[in-house]
Amino acid sequence: MFKISESTAHNIFHKWQKCMESALPCSLLEQVKKSEENLEEMEQILTHYELIVDSEEQEIERSLDYEQQKKHTFKNQIICLPRGEDIVDVVAGEQGRKADITIWRENANKFDEKQKFSGDKAYVGEPQIRTPKKKPKNGELTQEEKEQNKEISSERIFVEHLIRIIKVFKVMGERFRLKKEEYESVFLSVCGLVRLRMKTLIIKYQKKKEIGEVIDVLLTHIFSSKLSFS
Repeated sequence: MFKISESTAHNIFHKWQKCMESALPCSLLEQVKKSEENLEEMEQILTHYELIVDSEEQEIERSLDYEQQKKHTFKNQIICLPRGEDIVDVVAGEQGRKADITIWRENANKFDEKQKFSGDKAYVGEPQIRTPKKKPKNGELTQEEKEQNKEISSERIFVEHLIRIIKVFKVMGERFRLKKEEYESVFLSVCGLVRLRMKTLIIKYQKKKEIGEVIDVLLTHIFSSKLSFS
């Protein structure tokens, strides 16, 4: 269609993909991590909110080796603000067979110990995560428990919507056909583009004086529109 070779297309894709990954932070925590002071402040601000955590899987190319075929999916963890207004944290490229709760436990130290979350039944047993009540053996849930489960389910719509937006990008919505080693980088790049689309990032362009054709991408935080600093 564009009359370019496969190798040229490959080079163009990877060049710009790396540019986007470095220019567009994939999450709120990624955006402030370069400043220890800002990171600590953000961690404290987030404790005023109950964040939503969820995981999703993506199929990857199967290996010809039988043992490697058991590892034919990657799993990603997404944590977002209460109404899905921004992506707070991303964990990408975990083995599909790894339990959601294990991924959570391995990355929970990114947050303040007072931070609260809501999640599905995959996270039952974690004191920081509010989860639906399971139906007791040979018993029934109370009406109050049913209402609580319904509330948690309605909140999960927001993180599920974020995941759907990520999967709008063909490279994330279909079987991943690039090298496995590139998966995490590509997923994080897409999350950065999603945040840009959601307008949680503002981009300003500034031409370098010495090289007129080169444009720097400057990011400005707009946390005040999503989070309260009061």
